[in-house]
Amino acid sequence: MRLEQLQAFLAIAETGSFQGAARKCGVTQSTISRQIQAMEEDLGLELFHRTSQAKLTLAGERLLPRARKICQEWHSATQEIADLLAGKQPELCVAAIHSLCAYYLPPVLQKFCHNYPDIQLRVTSLGSDRALKVLKDGLVDLAIVMNNRFLTAGKEMVVEVLYDEPIEVLVANNHPLAQYERIPWSELIRYPQVVFKDGYGMQRLVQDKFDRLEATLQAALEVNTLDAFRGVVRQGELIAMLPYSALVEARIDPSLAVRPLACNSHSSLADSSSLTRQVVMVTTQDRLQIPPIKHFWHLVKDNVPPLFGSVAPSAC
Repeated sequence: MRLEQLQAFLAIAETGSFQGAARKCGVTQSTISRQIQAMEEDLGLELFHRTSQAKLTLAGERLLPRARKICQEWHSATQEIADLLAGKQPELCVAAIHSLCAYYLPPVLQKFCHNYPDIQLRVTSLGSDRALKVLKDGLVDLAIVMNNRFLTAGKEMVVEVLYDEPIEVLVANNHPLAQYERIPWSELIRYPQVVFKDGYGMQRLVQDKFDRLEATLQAALEVNTLDAFRGVVRQGELIAMLPYSALVEARIDPSLAVRPLACNSHSSLADSSSLTRQVVMVTTQDRLQIPPIKHFWHLVKDNVPPLFGSVAPSAC
């Protein structure tokens, strides 16, 4: 049974004739007749008494309310899709890593809200792995995360590289490592660290690096906010490895020190090169066709990272 058959059935019921239904639907009377005959063959019962006026049979009366409901649902569905394509949607949901939410995204959010005042913008700060999961589950429209090729693979995924940034070391200003202009890996691995919780891309990145160094990562404490990192490190014992963009406030805090990592090709460690992370924006092909999502996508591309806070290149 096809939608146009149900529409023909409703038109006859409303106008009382096959001819009136043909005029209402903008087709020929013979087309209306064929559609009804096909329905009756599928159902095994006649839907109308063929008299001077087309009256519903018992089967037709039973079908009428359900046909109305089906057609109304179809109309509502097509209208919602048309509104979506026209940029009329109630909200836009974004999941992003903490450093982006704190420093790079606010100007973008303000511009989007100005351009789309009727759309509720919802931004959630999540770790990279979690953000990509909720994107795949359809709970958010777009994710800005540390790249993980295993989680962004798939023909439906669209990935835009935003920037690469070095990982640096956060220490208390009186910590022994603060004396170095660039901290050697041979010294770094000696100290216990505060790290991101499991499920955060940074934790995996740091752990993988230590594995390549054949060193043990002394993860003494797990936290998941930048304020917590600064507060714990400020106490003087633990250190933290964080991306450049997550250390904006730490750089102006006199109780803390931020140091880049040394690149020592003569080190006895297996891999003493610098450490960086890549930040990407991810959505799906179908979402990128929706005007508000596409607009937000281009706002991020054009404004992250901002020129005044561009990510410092590694000197290694």
